[in-house]
Parts: sequence; structure tokens; C-alpha cells
Amino acid sequence: MSNNLNHNLKNWQIFFIIASIWNLFGSLPGMIDAPRTFQILFDRELTDPLLISIYRGAWGSTFLYFIGYLFVAKNPTKHTGIVIIGGIGKFYYAINLLNLYIDGLTSSKVLVVIVGDLIFTSLFVVFLCNQIKNKEQVI
Repeated sequence: MSNNLNHNLKNWQIFFIIASIWNLFGSLPGMIDAPRTFQILFDRELTDPLLISIYRGAWGSTFLYFIGYLFVAKNPTKHTGIVIIGGIGKFYYAINLLNLYIDGLTSSKVLVVIVGDLIFTSLFVVFLCNQIKNKEQVI
């Protein structure tokens, strides 16, 4: 592997560590205090125990992104499947939140999540395109 590719790989490793941290910091508040997180993002109370459990579980899925991107950071070229699945999940979540925001069902604070997830999704696409360009295996 050339020096340029090694440098590029290091940059992607750092990026996936950042993506991992983004998901860790995103997931912990929702797992620790789901009603408060819901209140912040949706400007409404969450009191039903069943819905609290489901909402907390959704943040548990985000915690799994944290773990997945740590795997990717260790060896980005080996774990492109995680990048694809994570990118699809982040994209659809961001679009869903955007639709809720447009419909007036969220607070403006949700824009941080939308913009952040769309930035990460875009950079995942750049990573995958680089993999293809460098003739690396994707999946």
C-alpha cells in the first residue's frame, strides 16, 4: 500500500472514531433518561412506560452504531458492510426526523441530529466511493 493510501486510511480511521463518538454521545442521554431526551427533541412529554421502553430501545440501536463504527475504525476496508448498513440507517432516520420537523412535530433542536447524521451519511458515501476507486472490496 502506498504512503498516500496509508495516510488516507489513517484519516478514515480517525473519521470512524469520530462517528463512533457521535453515536455514543447521541445514545447515552436517550438510554439514561428517555423521557427527558424525548422532551428535548419533540417538545412533549413521554410518560407511557411502554413508549418509554420502546424509545429507550431506539437509543440502544444508536449505541450499537457506536460499537459498529469502532469496528470500522479498526479496519475500515474490512468492515464496509457496517458502513453501508449504518449509512442507510442514519439516512432514513435523518429523513424521518426531517419530515417530523417539517410537520411541526419536533423542536428545532432535532436539526442538530438531522444535519449531523446527513453529514456522516455523505462522508460514508465518499468513503465507499474511495473504496471502489481504489479497487478495494466493498462487502
